[in-house]
Parts: sequence; structure tokens; C-alpha cells
Amino acid sequence: MAQKEEAAAAAAPAAPAAPASQNGEGDLDDLENPEKLKELIELPPFEIIKGERLPVNFFKFQFRNVEYSSGRNKTFLCYVVEVQSKGDQVQASRGYLEDEHAAAHAEEAFFNTILPAFDPALRYSVTWYVSSSPCVACADRIVKTLGKTKNLRLLILVGRLFMWEEPEIQAALRKLKEAGCRLRIMKPQDFEYVWQNFVEQEEGESKAFEPWEDIQENFLYYEEKLADILK
Repeated sequence: MAQKEEAAAAAAPAAPAAPASQNGEGDLDDLENPEKLKELIELPPFEIIKGERLPVNFFKFQFRNVEYSSGRNKTFLCYVVEVQSKGDQVQASRGYLEDEHAAAHAEEAFFNTILPAFDPALRYSVTWYVSSSPCVACADRIVKTLGKTKNLRLLILVGRLFMWEEPEIQAALRKLKEAGCRLRIMKPQDFEYVWQNFVEQEEGESKAFEPWEDIQENFLYYEEKLADILK
């Protein structure tokens, strides 16, 4: 039932950049206030935000693999890019993108800003850790990019499935698989990897990842749904 909540959140106006609503927790309360709603409607679209590490509260709220995803109206995409030359030298880079579903989505922004062009003499291995799976438009962009870029390998790990009961979403996910994209649900170990490599830590201190209570149960739930869709 996550899909219905996410659809409503995606259609809602973007929240103002106030500390209480940056992680999505205050968005729904704002919509109940007529004055706040007017304010939100008049705001311009949010821009794509790029960085190396995302705030702890963003990760804990946006990446949590809940079945009901109310208020999570952003997409967070953490990426690892490895570029291999003919001499087998590998250059690696990493970072994250976030969107507000009001402008370009994070998946499209990745190809527009992080990898806008591909050198045919190089091999690209890209891994995404995304808070939720791609929408139809983003899946289409990924398919087209893979189709014309034979030296690109893409692995997408998602925390949740976006609107997974919708036939057009299911078809889009199958097209991703057919195009050679590897798509799977994030395991608890993957969330820990994101925590260690993409989440802000206190200076001089690295806190251990603390799994939420239903992390394994929700992983198995989404893994079963994805397997049914892709079979």
C-alpha cells in the first residue's frame, strides 16, 4: 500500500526549506493549514541538491523501507561511479542527489549533471542506492541511456517500490530489466553501507548503524513484490 501514499505525496506541493519539514515529517501538517497551503503553492520548484553526505535525519526518514511512505515526497539517490580505462586503471567517485518531485527527478538529474556524456573508450560501472524505485519517466530515461551506451553497467538498489501495484510501473520495471539494468531491493547490509559511506557523521566519531525494528521484514516484503513483477 506504499504506492498510494507515495502517489499522493508526489502530487502535493513542495514544502518550504524550513528545518522542520526538510526531511518530510512536517509536510502533511502544513497542508492542513490554508495559509501554509497558499504559501506552498506559491513557492518555486525546488532545485536538485548535490553533495557527498546527507544529513542523518534525512537518511533515517527518507530511506526507511516502510510499507506506508506518507510524507516521503523526495527521492534520494546515492551513487558510486567507477570508470575503467583500457589500461585497467579505475577512477571512482561518489555522492548523492535529492529532488522534490517538482523539477527533474534525481535519476534524470544524475545523467544530466553527474554523467552527462560517456567516453566510448572507457567502461562505466554505476551503482545507485535510491530511497524508492524509479517512476515511469525516469525508467524510460534509464532504458534509453542504457540502449545507446553499451559501455555502461548499472545496478539500482532501492529501499522501497514506488506505486508498485500500478500496471505502468510494473511494465517500466520490466523494461529496466530487459535493458540490462540490475534492479534489487536494499538488504539491511545495504542500508548499513549507505549509513557508513553517504551519511554525515560527527567529526572524529563514527556511530554504528542501528537497524529499525522491521527492516528485515520490510525487505522481504518488497523483495517478494519485485520478484513477482520481474518474473
